[in-house]
Amino acid sequence: MGFVRGLKCRECGREYPVDPIYVCEFCFGPLEVVYDYDGIKKVLTKEKILSRPQNLWRYKELLPIDGEPTVGLHSGFTPLVRAKKLAEHLGMKELYIKDDTVTHPTLSFKDRVVAVALSKAKEFGFDTVACASTGNLAHSVSAHGAAAGLKRYIFIPATLEQSKIVASLAYGPNLIAVDGNYDDVNRLCSEVANKHNWAFVNINIRPFYAEGSKTQGYEIIEQLGWKTPDAVVVPCASGSLLTKIWKSFKEMKEIGIIDNVNTKVFSAQATGCSPIVAAIKEGTDVIRPVKPDTIAKSLAIGNPADGYYATQVIKETGGFGADVSDAEIIDAIKLLAETEGIFAETAGGVTLASAMKLIDSGHISKGDVTVLCITGNGLKTKEAIEGHTGEPHHIDPNLKSFEEVLKKITSA
Repeated sequence: MGFVRGLKCRECGREYPVDPIYVCEFCFGPLEVVYDYDGIKKVLTKEKILSRPQNLWRYKELLPIDGEPTVGLHSGFTPLVRAKKLAEHLGMKELYIKDDTVTHPTLSFKDRVVAVALSKAKEFGFDTVACASTGNLAHSVSAHGAAAGLKRYIFIPATLEQSKIVASLAYGPNLIAVDGNYDDVNRLCSEVANKHNWAFVNINIRPFYAEGSKTQGYEIIEQLGWKTPDAVVVPCASGSLLTKIWKSFKEMKEIGIIDNVNTKVFSAQATGCSPIVAAIKEGTDVIRPVKPDTIAKSLAIGNPADGYYATQVIKETGGFGADVSDAEIIDAIKLLAETEGIFAETAGGVTLASAMKLIDSGHISKGDVTVLCITGNGLKTKEAIEGHTGEPHHIDPNLKSFEEVLKKITSA
């Protein structure tokens, strides 16, 4: 038996039953899952968490399913890497990478949200799942849906990186490439969701889907020795991940797993699509939609659904935001790879490059215990750094040829 009490409008507070709905019928505000924290507190302890398999479902009482999980049983619990070389480069005392480049099975944090969404979709009795995606979600719904035996319809912008298109098609979904940007795709999917009885993970299943992001925050707390960091830098597309990491920190305090939460939350965006950071810098609650123009396509949502709520978390925690150019994104991808051996997609470059600006500006203290959320693998967006790396050394198949090249390398 789960601990979900129902759904609640984030604007007017009106309550709803646990159904595949996502918007308040009175004020059109978004719905969010509400839990029985008193009940959870009685059964979920550090000892119980530690006794469970190392996947995202070790925190299942805090996730919106009624029975046992059925999807994503090997997803989550990714490494929290102490980034010593990168910290030395940046002059930081204690820096960590939450490394979701290795999330099972599709190498991005979207495996977390999809595991929860499809487990819930199966509880609701859906046989078809769908999504609007900039790439990572397409991969995850395609993969998890295949393993769960569900029919899949995946909607993407036609301009998506070819490697991401191929990586979705590998799982055999119905892939629909739309001539338009993500916001165009999302609007179309809202119309399709109203006509077809499908589980759209980021539309009618969105309240449940979004809860999966909390598992990244729970893991950070556990892996830091049951405490929150001083600062956490989160890449923002819709803004949902940022809000859910903050929710996870507060929930862990609510149920008594940790005593205090003293974390500043920071938003990272690409300059070519930075409506959340723009609002933060302007000191306004108004999110002005933009037309995306950036290599960070996984973050290219010009009208972010959770943008307003992300700005409120940043205000509440005393955080801030930074945006970075495409050139800075590329440099940061290379820096992370060269210092820590972690090859991140463009969103990871956004996170690190933004963190560097926030450190340089003093918004993040060099003495802070800081976590950077790296959300996807660089193999997904390798096109972004093509032409920006070194070239291989070509030699003939003999020792003399190698020694000639070695001499040039060592004398350079």
